[in-house]
Amino acid sequence: MSLRTPPLAHEAKTTDFGGWEMPVEFDSIHTEHEAVRESVGKFDVSHMGEITVSGPDAGQLLQRLTTNDVLALDPGEAQYAAITDERGVMLDDTVVYRLPDSHEEAYLFVPNAGHDAQMYERWVTHRDEWEMDAIVENRTEEYAMFAVQGPDAPDLLGPETDVRLSQLGWFDIASGTVAGVDALVSRGGYTGEKGFELLCPWEQAQEVWDALACQPCGLGARDTLRLEMGFLLSGQDFHPEENPRNPYEAGIGFAVDLGTEFVGRDALEGVDVEGPEEKLTGVVLRERGVPRSGYTVTTPDGDRLGEVTSGTMSPTLGEPIALGYLPIEHAEPGTEVRIVVRGDGKRARVVTPPFVE
Repeated sequence: MSLRTPPLAHEAKTTDFGGWEMPVEFDSIHTEHEAVRESVGKFDVSHMGEITVSGPDAGQLLQRLTTNDVLALDPGEAQYAAITDERGVMLDDTVVYRLPDSHEEAYLFVPNAGHDAQMYERWVTHRDEWEMDAIVENRTEEYAMFAVQGPDAPDLLGPETDVRLSQLGWFDIASGTVAGVDALVSRGGYTGEKGFELLCPWEQAQEVWDALACQPCGLGARDTLRLEMGFLLSGQDFHPEENPRNPYEAGIGFAVDLGTEFVGRDALEGVDVEGPEEKLTGVVLRERGVPRSGYTVTTPDGDRLGEVTSGTMSPTLGEPIALGYLPIEHAEPGTEVRIVVRGDGKRARVVTPPFVE
């Protein structure tokens, strides 16, 4: 099956990510990573899903299919949430936007790459089962999505938009224009830096991209940046079949509101009371080597504790860092562990992400 392609043909090294052919590297991961940490960079993230929900029961439908309190959102606000099954296992994580009043659609939520069809079907199936009055539309290939990230992001984007960026709180979203193109502008991102995410019509993507005069960045730098912050990557740090995890294990219990009724709530209530047996934590390697996904984590005596879900050499710190699930009794910061790299147990210590401030 052929790969889906974003609206722009980039001159970059590309990779298959979630069924999309996406730029992984324009210049070098280190150059792109450094640009975001020290100045500003831009990412084409049009592989992310965009699903709109409107109609009288739109809010209630989202309330019952995500873990946070959607009905608490005012127009122009957003929240992070998980999407769980009846077991409380995470199918995906997402951002839910209540769109400004100027939009016909009431809500927009953003599944991860390659999950848009699955989540569209899930929403439609439950809407019909619960006999709700809501219109669900998969708009993934109608919207281009760009991220402008870094300490200089406001200075770069400000002259190109009529949105008052200083008035946007974290995750707030506003209608306006960027480079003269109708767009949605949200404050947020996946890097830990100041930043904004832009949604514009697919066919006008080039105009917006070209107006953002900064370092283009690929998915390679996006991964090292998010990993330094300890942010989850769907399909790698959790997977409903290969690595089933609930939000408390994954460290996003803050995105669960047990005062609402959602699929998986009853299962998660018990975890909230008793606490998880394992949790995602950070590990810093204290010897040479790069921790990779799937590498085993052990005690100093060699007893298996878990495995790395994500790992890299941190460009900012110059140290090898990793995420992995460990038993609660071994997940305290400062705990000495080993990461098995090519058969050799390398000394490492547990830390609490983020790895960088």
